[in-house]
Amino acid sequence: MTGRELIGRYYEAFNAGDAEGMLACVTDDIEHRVNEGEVRHGREAFADFCSHMGVSYREELRDMVIFVTEDGTRGAAEFVVHGTYLQTDPGLPEAQGQTYVLPAGAFFDLRNGRIARVTTFYNLSDWIRQVSA
Repeated sequence: MTGRELIGRYYEAFNAGDAEGMLACVTDDIEHRVNEGEVRHGREAFADFCSHMGVSYREELRDMVIFVTEDGTRGAAEFVVHGTYLQTDPGLPEAQGQTYVLPAGAFFDLRNGRIARVTTFYNLSDWIRQVSA
């Protein structure tokens, strides 16, 4: 499987709400870096994050564009998040089913046919503005 196919499979699982499918795409020592958050290390921490996201948010990523280096060791994706805020996340505005549309992107390290690092970026201030309106 190419790096482009791997990242595509990862995001297909994301859009399907398939945390197990996402976990199948990552290494045991996955490094997960999120915007405005702590770095998570390892499959268990990543699984906890996926579980939390599934409860607090319903998101679909659209307009996906995937880039991969020629040697297949690094990749990036740009997309637009279409989401619904379902359950209040601590420290963030109260959830009342608000919807949002948010440009975002991610960077990847790829190793042995799996994702070894994912770093996600989005504009948190824009998201807060949208769910607070």
